[in-house]
Amino acid sequence: MIRTAAIMAGGQGTRMRRNDEAVPLDPSQVAAAESGLKGMMPIRRPFLDYVLSALADAGITHVVLVIGPGHEAVRHYFTEVATPRRVHLHFAVQPEPLGTANAVVVAADAVAATAGDVPFLVLNADNYYPVEALRALAALDAAGTVAFDRDALVHEGNIDAERVRAFAVLDVGADGMLHGIIEKPGDAIDLESPAARWVGMNLWAVTPALVDACRRVSKSVRGEFELPEAVALALREGQAVHAIRLRAPVLDLSRRSDVATVTQRLAAVDPQP
Repeated sequence: MIRTAAIMAGGQGTRMRRNDEAVPLDPSQVAAAESGLKGMMPIRRPFLDYVLSALADAGITHVVLVIGPGHEAVRHYFTEVATPRRVHLHFAVQPEPLGTANAVVVAADAVAATAGDVPFLVLNADNYYPVEALRALAALDAAGTVAFDRDALVHEGNIDAERVRAFAVLDVGADGMLHGIIEKPGDAIDLESPAARWVGMNLWAVTPALVDACRRVSKSVRGEFELPEAVALALREGQAVHAIRLRAPVLDLSRRSDVATVTQRLAAVDPQP
């Protein structure tokens, strides 16, 4: 059973920073949006409180929060204002926003300092994943990901069909193993086709072998070291990666227009991180 998770919160929040006059936000939400700190968006409580609470519900006991060098507001909140009670929180600074694979390397170094080279979960700071997904992935105790059903994401969550083009499409075999990844497919794939049924939402169980691939992967065409491309490298080298198929929604908080829907969907949740 995996007991440690790393939350990637060191990005610049470019989409969230974009002003949208059509989206009404209160002053505290505007401040969070302008900072790019999506995980600190007030959804009654900062969004990260909900993410940490879900991890605790799934049996995670230690969390590494990967932040940027200018994100001291995150550290202050979780050390001075509302220290989590159910998870032990550690911080790791990603010096530059070089991509998710680089964030994994930063997190792995922090994990190794306290627990050694052990598998750990990796997830986004701006997604609220179902507890069942976190729990199933942690139970693997091996390299893996959750393959979310595209229709459930679109019809049960707050992700429209076109936004799927910005995620990763997963090739999942009948054996329950990950066979390939198309990162950010754009117009290169028919979203209605069976080949696009399974979607990756950057929820992974990372082993030392995958961390090694993150250290070696080349920059993508977008100029970043990306975790899905590191996993693709590991697959080509013969690493086995499990894929847990799941029909369940994920809440995505990447844009200002997401705030109202996410607030409504989490209204009944009382986070206890």
